[in-house]
Amino acid sequence: MSLIIILDELGYVPFSDRSAQLLFQVISDRNEKRSTLITTNLSFEKWTQIFGEAALTAALLDRLTHRAHIIPCNWESIRLKQSMKRRDQ
Repeated sequence: MSLIIILDELGYVPFSDRSAQLLFQVISDRNEKRSTLITTNLSFEKWTQIFGEAALTAALLDRLTHRAHIIPCNWESIRLKQSMKRRDQ
């Protein structure tokens, strides 16, 4: 059975050191075996803000981006657009 893990809005709340280490372990164990989908508003350069330790962040990104499909999305927030439309009505 192949299960996908979806991490939505990664970086909204920073990880504690222990949580970052645990997520790294999960990603490492899944590396090249299972699918992982991640959404985030942060560029890779800012991921150290999420995980704290630069070496752990680099190793995590190395595993995640190897053979990955990276889809940059630079469109306006749908929620913001809806809020502005309601405000203008």
